Amino acid sequence: MKRAKLPLLYLVLASVASVPIWLQAHAAARPGPRVIEISARRFGFTPREITLKKGEPVTLRLSTEDVKHGFFVKALNLDADIIPGTTSEITFTPQTTGKFVSVCDNFCGSGHGDMRMTIVIE
Repeated sequence: MKRAKLPLLYLVLASVASVPIWLQAHAAARPGPRVIEISARRFGFTPREITLKKGEPVTLRLSTEDVKHGFFVKALNLDADIIPGTTSEITFTPQTTGKFVSVCDNFCGSGHGDMRMTIVIE
């Protein structure tokens, strides 16, 4: 009877020991959020429109080379300052479909009021 339990014990121990390795391999295989580069410049964003999928994680990577800008979308609860020479990131998972408009919420000059970008979530 003891001999029959020993192989079973080895099997259980080997299975338990392999769980962390399996979890690490599967975590590494999962892709990260989709990254979208957005450039702010007096007086617009490039690209002017992006399309996202509901439920798909995304990182918006924001940069500028001229002056400080803002990136604000009230309906999606997105808000970031974009400072020259640095990169700001917003990572989120869209939960609502529709068209949303981002505005620059830091005064950046006379054309500031026209600085908008459209976010479409399907």
